Amino acid sequence: MLTKTWGLCQMKHTLNPATVFAMSLLLAGGATSLPAQQPSSGVSTPQSGSNQPSATQSSEDPQLKVSPLKQLEKFEPAADEEYQLGPGDEISLNFPNRPELSAKYTIGPDGRITLPLAGSLVIANQTRSTAAKTIIDALAPYYTNLTATVGVDKYGSNRVTVLGNVQHPGAIVFDSTPTLLDVMARSGLMATPNSKDGIPETCTIYRGNGQIATVQLRSLLQSGNALADMRLRRNDIIFVPAQQEIFVSVMGEVMHPGAVPLTPQSNLATVIASAGGLGEGAGGSPNIQIIQKSTGKVRTIHFKELMTPKGMDEISLNSGDVVFVPKTGFYKTTAVIQRLSPVSTLMTLGALAF
Repeated sequence: MLTKTWGLCQMKHTLNPATVFAMSLLLAGGATSLPAQQPSSGVSTPQSGSNQPSATQSSEDPQLKVSPLKQLEKFEPAADEEYQLGPGDEISLNFPNRPELSAKYTIGPDGRITLPLAGSLVIANQTRSTAAKTIIDALAPYYTNLTATVGVDKYGSNRVTVLGNVQHPGAIVFDSTPTLLDVMARSGLMATPNSKDGIPETCTIYRGNGQIATVQLRSLLQSGNALADMRLRRNDIIFVPAQQEIFVSVMGEVMHPGAVPLTPQSNLATVIASAGGLGEGAGGSPNIQIIQKSTGKVRTIHFKELMTPKGMDEISLNSGDVVFVPKTGFYKTTAVIQRLSPVSTLMTLGALAF
């Protein structure tokens, strides 16, 4: 088992010490690990242009089967993906033909740097080559035949946030591409009576306000799949649930997207309130989408329904469901599936991806 797992992971990455540490924990406790779960299959296909709840196709209907591992591969950034600059990055500008212009800058919280003559420039969310072109264009009225290179001295914005059942929750800054096992090792695993090595059965990755992926971490490690150490992106949020913890994911136009614990008193209104309430883009009375993990169905709830005496009691939420609040004018089920596609499929399969 050790040889198989090590070989597969080497094909994907050169594992660093933090990764090796996390994998060795699982392998050491492999004899008592739970067997890998076989994901169920099913694809949710809502009717175009309808606000009615969509039904999952019956098992007898012919349909394409989507591999959860393929979807995780799509969710993972490419190995050669260029780094995009962000607030807090310390950069060096070098001008081969104009060394007097060369200088070091720190990108501000607004994503800007300030150059002599050219003034304030936004370079956040640009690659190094794109940022160099932005700078050359800004200086073009003052200098001719300029060439420039942008180097990153310190990756101040290259951080991933870890929340939930870990020893050291919070932001972790990386000098290279962050990976899932790096994050787990550095945040500190929490041993429990059911998990002596502390490696969780699952963890959920939130990316932006419309992409989530639930990773069956223990199963991937047990099978030696290199996706257990999948690459992450800057500003990803990793939520590690406690054993037997139940929660729903609230996404879209809310103030604080992410995981919200479910209690016996929880309902749709309190869950949205726990996420900070509706954002400005949701409008005054949006259609809220509930993507059910157990069935893969998508249910559309008009916000006004929550205001009726029985509205909240008739809407049940279960662990793993996704509550999505769309922007105004973006409420049809088909549009939600395009936004989260194929979330409803992968909720059924046991892994979520964009």
